[in-house]
Amino acid sequence: MITFPNAKINLGLSITEKRPDGYHNLETVFYPVALEDALEIRTCPQADNKFSLHQYGMEISGNPEENLVVKAYLLLDKEFHLSPIEIHLYKHIPSGAGLGGGSSDAAFMLKLLNEHFQLNLSDDQLEVYAATLGADCAFFIRNAPTFAEGIGNIFSPISLSLKGYLILIIKPDVFVSTREAFANIHPHHPEYSIKEAIKRPINEWKEILINDFENSVFPQHPVIGEIKAELYNQGAVYASMSGSGSSVYGLFEPGCTLPEADWGSNAFSYKGTSMLGVPKNGTTTHVVVPSQHKHKIKHDKTTMQSYLSMPERHKYCLLIFTYSQTVQAD
Repeated sequence: MITFPNAKINLGLSITEKRPDGYHNLETVFYPVALEDALEIRTCPQADNKFSLHQYGMEISGNPEENLVVKAYLLLDKEFHLSPIEIHLYKHIPSGAGLGGGSSDAAFMLKLLNEHFQLNLSDDQLEVYAATLGADCAFFIRNAPTFAEGIGNIFSPISLSLKGYLILIIKPDVFVSTREAFANIHPHHPEYSIKEAIKRPINEWKEILINDFENSVFPQHPVIGEIKAELYNQGAVYASMSGSGSSVYGLFEPGCTLPEADWGSNAFSYKGTSMLGVPKNGTTTHVVVPSQHKHKIKHDKTTMQSYLSMPERHKYCLLIFTYSQTVQAD
């Protein structure tokens, strides 16, 4: 079975107070976007090991046991004694970007295992499991626009649609540590709360929908601030750093042409044609393999046959996985 974990962006991020436990309370809106990884599992009943992890695309550091998709499997295996599996993970969402790629992989793994092994877990139950893997993991279970508070783990649904807007996401070759992000943070309640700000027209967001981490991160990594400024120069109606960085996104009016620009050496960029939330079951319509990551993924024809019943719109993805084709981004 295969699924496509998607990224998220933060619409505003306010650090409101420091907690007695040393963490910070915050307010933000999580919004799903169609920048995707690809995740496949296959049952291997006769395997000697409980799991094997095969990674492609962008490099992920660390041991397999530290990967969140493995942690998600082991979490459910502890309770449900699952069969051994083979895991294939193609990384397209950059790490350390504030886009929630690892958290999304973990949540989609839980959903995939739930369906594959017919565990019949509800979304509420899946959220409980996801929350043990990371503060924002549970967001990706329902995967819809959400107001988050607490340490980013208390959710309430919101009515917000950016349908038709175009998005450009840029991640420079910069890593922002948690220490750097919080270095100059001064907790406060903003003049406009996040909930109030997102109700305003998008062309007013520039002045009222603020990511507090920018004041801390931009002086330490000027290139990130320069990217935000350039997105506005190129016509973005709203631009912001996502999470604690280092990615920056720009929203552009429907019907416009997204800009072509030099974002620096080794910078990752993603252009999206819509901002629709993905379907509740987590499947989405495409995986784009950018030209800078021409990695090949090989599967046997038995795997391909098992997917022939998938909707027609997903067969583009099968070409990537089954026939090792490379598809370049436009």
